[in-house]
Amino acid sequence: MHKRLLFSEQKATDVRAIIFDLDGTLADTELLHLEAYNYVLRAEGIELATTDYFRRLAGRNDYDCFTLLLRERRIPANEARVNELIARKSAFFQAIASHRAVFFPGALQFVRCCAARFPLALVTGALRVEAELLLRKGEILELFAESVAAEDVERGKPAPDGFKLAMLRLGRASDQQGSLAAAECLAIEDTRAGVTAAHQAGMRVLAVAQTVAISELANADIVRSSLAQTDLNEVLRQLADV
Repeated sequence: MHKRLLFSEQKATDVRAIIFDLDGTLADTELLHLEAYNYVLRAEGIELATTDYFRRLAGRNDYDCFTLLLRERRIPANEARVNELIARKSAFFQAIASHRAVFFPGALQFVRCCAARFPLALVTGALRVEAELLLRKGEILELFAESVAAEDVERGKPAPDGFKLAMLRLGRASDQQGSLAAAECLAIEDTRAGVTAAHQAGMRVLAVAQTVAISELANADIVRSSLAQTDLNEVLRQLADV
């Protein structure tokens, strides 16, 4: 059972909740997703290059990725067809991810450190079944009070829908119903699409350059090379000084 959410009396600019991305932020799974995409796409005559994936698609959900890739090649991309591809890709991803070590160094410790002080939510472009598989592997599923997966929102990142929904759910679950403000949420992301989504939701963003170059994340409020090199107290002090 998730712990009761307590939002203490703080300044409006203080962080009161932390919202994590999953793939590329906590879990080193972007190349596994690429492997799963290509497993499915080869049957369509498509080979997705690593550079193309990280340049354009990392951080986006499966529906948007498959739709874009099919339409670029003038292949029918109706909803039923795309959903079939998503199901095949998800089954392959779960099969390979379940047998591999997936978390970045320091990621699990960082989540536990955050959970000891703040309510946590997850906003991911992955399917819920994929996200929960990974979180169970890391024994951190119960640390997240709320989670928003790909099937929970109509628009994925870089649209802000997932972050807005997570904030709404966290606010409803708090003792001060609905009182959580976007500026009081810290989003932790690893892609330009994720940073854009969180900023459009009104949140501040800590970006970790674990899957893309630091230069790709320059619009984040704070950028670190990895979660292993991130000190929560330092991040909170830096945000308070802004």
